[in-house]
Amino acid sequence: MFIKGIQKAAQAHQFVPIIFDANHNLELQDLYLEELIKRAANGLIIASATLDANDIDRILTRNGIPYLLFDQNDAQVGDRVWVDDYKGGQMAANYLLQSGHRRIALLIGENPTKNIQQRISGFRSVMRQYQLNLADDMIIETEMTKLGGYQAVDKLLAKAPTAVFTINDEMAVGLYRGLTERGLKIPQNLSIMGYDDIDLAQFVAPKLTTIRQPAFEMGRVATELLIERINDPRLDHQDRQLPLELIERDSVQTISNSPKI
Repeated sequence: MFIKGIQKAAQAHQFVPIIFDANHNLELQDLYLEELIKRAANGLIIASATLDANDIDRILTRNGIPYLLFDQNDAQVGDRVWVDDYKGGQMAANYLLQSGHRRIALLIGENPTKNIQQRISGFRSVMRQYQLNLADDMIIETEMTKLGGYQAVDKLLAKAPTAVFTINDEMAVGLYRGLTERGLKIPQNLSIMGYDDIDLAQFVAPKLTTIRQPAFEMGRVATELLIERINDPRLDHQDRQLPLELIERDSVQTISNSPKI
């Protein structure tokens, strides 16, 4: 949806978007950046939490290429579009706690990027607020893919949580398959909460409760801001925060006998 938003806005302004996916591969990201500079791209939208924002600014400013950052919440350079991942983690924690869950696991990516770390920090902050502990052994690392979620099922079940917050929806979908293969039901045996609200979230059974990032809107707004920068390089710094939304569906069970918070 993020890419669709880019395409929609670019076409409306007679720009042709060229999309590269480096899949968190730093060498490939550097190569793409170098090639786009050589080919004199009009501007770049960089959706990466692994590239250093100051390095990006130095390279692209030196070459006179306008750019916009995404997934760089704490960047002090360049235009940017962002969501408050820290708040997103808080929203997830509050929802699970208010649903009566106290033994909660987190399923996160290996070598988490800054925006993922912010989601985790936000989640932890709410747990601390209610004097609840999120032990390190309740945080399970795996690939941030459907396969990663699927492969983490046994490790997750060994922790005996009543609920799990997956750091993205892709991992949640993998969990669905793994739990179903073991004869377990969602949310009766395990409540699952995701993050992103990808298309599949509405088509798995039960429908996935999640934190929605406005992906299409982020792509559209990022493109429009970049085009404004291309047309007028002297514009003041552009910084646009877009809202997150809790999407309540059917994958989280309410535990009625838990202590109130």
